[in-house]
Amino acid sequence: MTDQRVNSPRTGATASVAARKASPAVYRRRRLVVFVGVLVIVLVLVLLAGFAWPGFWRSAATPEPVPTVTVTAPVPTPTVKAMDRSGEETAFQKALPSAVLQLALGSLTEAKEPKGEGALEAWNAEYSDGDSVEVAVVAGQWATEDEAATGAAAWTASAGEADRTGDVKVGKKVVGQYAFVPADGGKTVVVWQNGTAVLQATGPADVMEDFYTAFPL
Repeated sequence: MTDQRVNSPRTGATASVAARKASPAVYRRRRLVVFVGVLVIVLVLVLLAGFAWPGFWRSAATPEPVPTVTVTAPVPTPTVKAMDRSGEETAFQKALPSAVLQLALGSLTEAKEPKGEGALEAWNAEYSDGDSVEVAVVAGQWATEDEAATGAAAWTASAGEADRTGDVKVGKKVVGQYAFVPADGGKTVVVWQNGTAVLQATGPADVMEDFYTAFPL
């Protein structure tokens, strides 16, 4: 007798397991969904950080330059007392300062030589720090700016050969010329015109630039 066996189709639990077995395409789609979800979460966190902390956006950028702080040294003042000026003075005398930086006015006497050159009035002034720095100033005033320019040129030529010259300005207006002339003994002579006034200052070379710049006339 022949044993006839017929293969019957899979049923029950066996069929259910086969149905649940996912294909590789399904796994790829799931990984893609997870990856996109992570990116969205990261983007949301970055946006929240940017709004909550504005500096966050600049943290990865080039640092902003630190502002340069310029420290200005205090203007030096005299440690010695200037001469008494309680007597009568002309307007031109009053324009000559009692102190220039650390130098105080020690004497103020009439100068005769500039008057022989046509000056209406002229004065010799001595400035000192009471120790080693002394600057001698001759100041004269002429009737016109042209006459003052002639006087300034004569004083400069008498001092020697200038190594630096330039315009004297009040604001943007040119009111004369200045000249720096090297002198013996480590000194410098500065001659300058300011309108009808002409001044000549002689002193140590290392202080004359500052003295000339600070002189108010």
